[in-house]
Amino acid sequence: MDEFEEFAFALLDQISVELSEENTIKESQSKATEVFASKISFEDIKTISERLFSESAQKVLQFTGILVSDTVKVEFPDLIEFKRLKGRKVFPTQNSALFVDELFTAIAHENTEKIAQLAKSNTSQFLVYSTYAKGYISQISTTYGDFYESTIYLNRFVLSSYPKIILHKQGAPYESNYQQVNSGYLGALKMTILEEQVHSVQKNLYETNKNAVTTVNEINEELANIVLALDSSKIKELYEYLQLPPVPEEYPITQRANLFFTLNPDNFIVKVLGPDVMTFTNVSVDPKILEIIPQLLDIYQRWLKPIQTHHAAFTMMEGMAEFAVRSILKDDRDFHNYLVTFANTDISSYQVRKSMGMDFTEYVSGKLGKDTYKTLISNPPTTRELKNPESYLKRI
Repeated sequence: MDEFEEFAFALLDQISVELSEENTIKESQSKATEVFASKISFEDIKTISERLFSESAQKVLQFTGILVSDTVKVEFPDLIEFKRLKGRKVFPTQNSALFVDELFTAIAHENTEKIAQLAKSNTSQFLVYSTYAKGYISQISTTYGDFYESTIYLNRFVLSSYPKIILHKQGAPYESNYQQVNSGYLGALKMTILEEQVHSVQKNLYETNKNAVTTVNEINEELANIVLALDSSKIKELYEYLQLPPVPEEYPITQRANLFFTLNPDNFIVKVLGPDVMTFTNVSVDPKILEIIPQLLDIYQRWLKPIQTHHAAFTMMEGMAEFAVRSILKDDRDFHNYLVTFANTDISSYQVRKSMGMDFTEYVSGKLGKDTYKTLISNPPTTRELKNPESYLKRI
């Protein structure tokens, strides 16, 4: 087995827990379907979504003051296609878009041969974009929907499986529990459609986030190429200075891959400076490391602004959607049943849940009222302002 084959197996091993969970969902759904036969069924997510979409869009308009565009459509991808969608949500550089699509497709099919081939064909791109695989694909079983480029994608695999699995787990007589589980199923779809419709109106935030992430990827590709081009003496010197576990010399790509993952700013800078780096204007780098890789300080400094822009935009996108769902569905019976049957919580616990973006939106809403969403979208806060909403209000 060569280095690239080992990369492929290691990558799939990183998401093995998720892959195992997917198989468990498939098996549980199959058992439930067999037990229920034709006696119990749930309406297809497409039929329900078509019925809910217009009413939900009207609620978004009333709450945010922004119209959900007629061009926004809904699709219902299967598991493989939903994983490919996650690859597109990585927002790769233009030159890497095809590579990323092929990589996430290969991962979705668990095709180690194709993954190894891709790693060999463009190692720098593989190093940068394989780091997304675990974080993005490991969330599939808890992701009901997503928004990308004017389309709302609903996760058919999860949404079609969970009501059957939940009802089956509750045990017989199934008919007596059906109404609550079905209501919870409707609540899950109401929540997901509403959340993604809010994302669909966040056009400026969406583009800001997209451009920032693409810039981060461009910088990381640059770093990967620098590390891959280092000569063996510099690699050895860095391993010794950083006290990294040694890698045999017959694995030169693995040596450089480990070093890239160590020096990747998402790992190295945050580990050294902590999460407060999101409010910094400058970073510093150990002079000894700069002797070996003098370009590193410039790379880290250029990385700082787009990563902060991404952090602020993404936090607000999620927080605004959460606040809308909490506010609009607070008295919805189906949503209450969703919380009980699907999320193992209740409305009281849900209402006190905290997140930076949602808390910020709630605070600003208390001051700006109906203009809140238009203002936050057109003039988003910085990472510093997220911690101090009053400073944001003073600026605008």
